[in-house]
Amino acid sequence: MVRIHEPGSEYVLNFCTKHLGRSGDPPPPDDENATATFRGQIAEAWRFPIIGLVREKDVGPKADDLNLVTFVYKSRSGDQSPVSVLGTFASLCEPLPLKPVLFEGEDTGYRSVSVTVPKGELHTYKFLVQGNYYPDPINPQRVRFGNGRVWSRFFTDEYLQPLILELWELRLLYRLVEQILPFRTAEAENFLQRHYFSLDKGQKVTQMAKAFRLDDSVGEVNAIDKLLAREEAHRLVDYRVCLKQIDRALRALNPYTDPYLIPAEQYIELYNSMAASRPGDGSVPGWDYAAYDNPAFFIYLLRRHAVSTAFSHPKYAGNVGAAGWAYLSERYADKAGATLFDWEPALEKPLGTSEYYR
Repeated sequence: MVRIHEPGSEYVLNFCTKHLGRSGDPPPPDDENATATFRGQIAEAWRFPIIGLVREKDVGPKADDLNLVTFVYKSRSGDQSPVSVLGTFASLCEPLPLKPVLFEGEDTGYRSVSVTVPKGELHTYKFLVQGNYYPDPINPQRVRFGNGRVWSRFFTDEYLQPLILELWELRLLYRLVEQILPFRTAEAENFLQRHYFSLDKGQKVTQMAKAFRLDDSVGEVNAIDKLLAREEAHRLVDYRVCLKQIDRALRALNPYTDPYLIPAEQYIELYNSMAASRPGDGSVPGWDYAAYDNPAFFIYLLRRHAVSTAFSHPKYAGNVGAAGWAYLSERYADKAGATLFDWEPALEKPLGTSEYYR
């Protein structure tokens, strides 16, 4: 049974006033074209629903395994119509009512409800407004089912299954990222093995499975998939087009082998030619410049995403078990052997030692 929480109006308004404050009144929910325009005016619309931390005092020691998911609906000025949310995170037979968000006792026009959802899950939902069901007008994440119906989607922290990239695309990314991150040297591979195998029994079950599900470094390929599903969704088209071009270029280099299995030397050759290219110069063999004229920009984009995911907070699905940070901690030390990258005091438990977050 879903558990409803009350984080308070201030918690909700901290997000609403920053990200929704300049968008004006929303259009009628049945006008999808106007809704898309409205959504385009919202700063970082992907932040909705709000995926936050759960306080230990509210749920006890299970807090580390849960997210506080807050659904927000923006009503038109003066509209007092009831709004509810229905989704796979709760019973599909019982829509949950959203309550008015108040500021100094006055109705702000926002409606919200907060529930706890386990980490590592994917869910779909709709809002019930005036007797009809509609996708979330704010959240840009959508999924279309086989019956043609469109639902809104969200995923909680540490979700590890691929969302939008196909297996062949993930495999190509895995090989390309080898050219960017430092985890493929013998020394780094040895460190990662020692890092994971030094975890206690409970951590081995949870953390090692996450690290090795899609790639055997720190989960950065999996995290890029999540990045393209949410924050960097506007860059998904770059990946779609360029991965097709990379597949084509690799087949031109080696027509008798699946691109995923091509030797590393040929990946290095392609990577270097892409990185050194100029828009439209034709220097990358097998590349269709009419489809994408700047291979070097895609390499820049991939570098940014790979480094961001490998060394960001583990909740974003990369840097699993804080292995990326642990690697930096061991690699960078002073002459006395003390680390120059002491990350644990800045991170909440159980990975770190900070008490601040709880």
